[in-house]
Formats: sequence, C-alpha cells, structure tokens
Amino acid sequence: MHDNKELLTISILASIAAGDEILEVYQSDFSVTNKSDNTPLTLADQKSHTTIMSFLEASAIPVLSEEGRDIPYEKRSKWERLWIVDPLDGTKEFIKKNDEFTVNIALVEKGNPVLGVIFIPVTNIVYFALKGEGCWRLSDPDMIATLKKNGNENNNDGLFDKILNHSDKLPPEKEAGPFFTVVGSRSHPSPELETFIRQKEKEYESVRMVSAGSSLKFCLVAEKKADIYPRLGPTMEWDTAAGQAIAENAGAGVFRVDDGMPLTYNKPDLLNPFFKVYYPGTK
Repeated sequence: MHDNKELLTISILASIAAGDEILEVYQSDFSVTNKSDNTPLTLADQKSHTTIMSFLEASAIPVLSEEGRDIPYEKRSKWERLWIVDPLDGTKEFIKKNDEFTVNIALVEKGNPVLGVIFIPVTNIVYFALKGEGCWRLSDPDMIATLKKNGNENNNDGLFDKILNHSDKLPPEKEAGPFFTVVGSRSHPSPELETFIRQKEKEYESVRMVSAGSSLKFCLVAEKKADIYPRLGPTMEWDTAAGQAIAENAGAGVFRVDDGMPLTYNKPDLLNPFFKVYYPGTK
C-alpha cells in the first residue's frame, strides 16, 4: 500500500515522462483526428495516456481518464478512491502550437481531490499539491532532469523530500497589484465571461483580462498572478481535478456558481457545473 506522498511522487514522475512523449509528437508533423464527440485527438494524447497508465498501474487504484471516459457509473460508483487523469489538457492549444498545454493527474477520495499534479511540458514546470501538506511549484532544471532520469523505478525513497527542497511553496508572498486580474479560457470564450468582466469593471477601478489555455488558469490563481478564474462554460472532471487540488492546497477554492460549494468528482454525469476559482476575500 502506497501512502499519498509516494503516490504524489509517482504522479510527478508520470507527468514528466508523459510530457516528454507529448513533446516528441509536438515537434513532429503530427496529424489530428476527431473523437466521437467531435473533439480533437492526436498521437500525443494516446502516448501520454499509455505512459501515465504504466506508472499508475502499480498503485492498483482505478483510473478515470479522458481516454477512458466510457466506464459506466455502475462500475465507477464503487470506487471510493480513483485517479482522474487528463493525458493532454489543452489539445486545441497543442494543435495551435502556442505551448499552453499540460498533463493533469489527480487522486480523488470520496469525491474530493487529495493530491494533484499539473506539468507544463514546454517550460518543464511542475505544480503539485497534497491535502494537509500544501502546494508547490517546481521549476529547477537540474531537479527536473534528475526526475526524468529516475523514470518508472520502484525505489523512490526520500525522493519526495528532495523534490520539496527544490520547490517553491505556494502561494507566494505578494501584495495586491494595481489591476483586478481575471483569467479566462483562450479557446473557449463565452458571453457569460464577457458579462462577468463588464460587472467587475463596475466594481474595480482597473480590470485586466488574461487568456490562458488548459489548466494553467488554476496555476495562475494559485500563484496570485490572477485574482479569479470564472469558468462559465462546460468542462469535464479531468479538466479540473488536478487544478482543484492545486488551488485548494494553495489556500484558494474552486466553487460552484449555483450553490457556492466545491466541485466534487466521480459523479454520474462527468460534466462540471460552472465554477469560479479564487482566494477567500476575493469577490
């Protein structure tokens, strides 16, 4: 039985290895096909999924992934503990080659994320979080290189502490800036978001809109580079589980628009309600 620190270490290693597979495709002349729901699929999605599964299978914890979305709820409902994975979050950004795509891995217990990893392959930056411990950002190139060499080895004793020693705790000490910054989706703008921004312009002297792809938006709030991320459009559970772990363990929250409660996971319907990500005290 692995404890959650070990599982987080495995998740970090898995995300970095998957990121390398993604970059190999990204730097090639890749093709794009459409899934049954008409969303795009590339070889990078598939290779990342296979790599992540090779790391997570030793945990004997079931996996819910965008690439395995058709598992019936009757089966999933018996899972009190599960991985929720998006092997390539931001496929549209990947196809546009704007570098704003991520690998997302989360562990969910009784509907709530207890650890999360977001890896940005192009920049070699890892955001990771563990419930009760905190949230961190790892950008040390030497440590990332060490983790790439480590691969899928069984002996990870002491590796978590080494990772922490090279990481920055989130949130950073940061004074309020001159702008109220709203971060929104680069590929999925919505009329509701425009209405939200117009409302904020009535409340704040200076409002700035920043666009970002994939789960990077959660990271921007966690780092206090953005004040709020309102998602007023459709998302799936694998789009948000890792980001919610990052935000919550940095001290922010991911709250449903309809009732103000946190998002929950492994629901009968894997579609999320609209939500907002922000630190307490932010309107």
